[in-house]
Amino acid sequence: MGVPVRVWPRAPLMVNPFIISDKNFKSLKIKKAVEKKIKSYSLIKSNLIIVIGGDGFMLQTLKKYNKYKKPFYGINSGNYGFLMNKFSEKTNYKNLNKGRLVSISPLEMIVKSKTNSVKKSIAINEISVLRQSRQTASLTISNGKKQIIKHLISDGVLVSTPAGSTAYNLSVHGPILSIDSKKLSICPISAFRPRRWKGKIVSDKSKIVIKNLNPKKRPISAVADNIEVRNAKSISIKTNKQIKFNLIFDKNRSLQNKIKIEQLRNDIK
Repeated sequence: MGVPVRVWPRAPLMVNPFIISDKNFKSLKIKKAVEKKIKSYSLIKSNLIIVIGGDGFMLQTLKKYNKYKKPFYGINSGNYGFLMNKFSEKTNYKNLNKGRLVSISPLEMIVKSKTNSVKKSIAINEISVLRQSRQTASLTISNGKKQIIKHLISDGVLVSTPAGSTAYNLSVHGPILSIDSKKLSICPISAFRPRRWKGKIVSDKSKIVIKNLNPKKRPISAVADNIEVRNAKSISIKTNKQIKFNLIFDKNRSLQNKIKIEQLRNDIK
């Protein structure tokens, strides 16, 4: 996944943000503090969207408001906040145009169900294919015409972007990908057969197809970030480079730095 990194152009010196927050107490408290420092504009009149919440709320907001073609600046009120910036009373929100801007293209999945209905969704972090019954999933995975694995018996499989490689992917022992690696991670979830298959790293130009070898007895679901499609028969996955999500990070807490920190932690362990 190609992820260009650049300093936000200095031309729009005035930051006119649209400020949105999650509904929990901490997020609303931070929103109130931010609005004391900078005025919130309407969505149409703004040139930046400030998002206050956790990573999950940011993912929802990116998908909902990206059509307005404005950059996003996240303020964390959740746990780790990988896509967010740390809240500080000292932040000068009028100077956000000096931050580092990262453009991310999402994964696109097309799911065909066992009734042959077709549904399409996008994922910024990962697409997970999961068993939806007590039976393990029985899958085959290919990249275009090339077969990656003929028969995988597992709880499922995960396809992750570099931006999502430190999330669910890391929890299932997948590799951490550099943000500019132009790679995707394919990682099994609790592999039963073959036990030693650790997954594969592929190009972000790949067209990955995951098929359910036994949809009647072993049903599976496909989840794009937080959108679930049940009873999937086949799942096609590729990077949609026509879509760009633009995120702004403070200079010392860029997405690249956060990934490097996680890589270092992983090496230490």
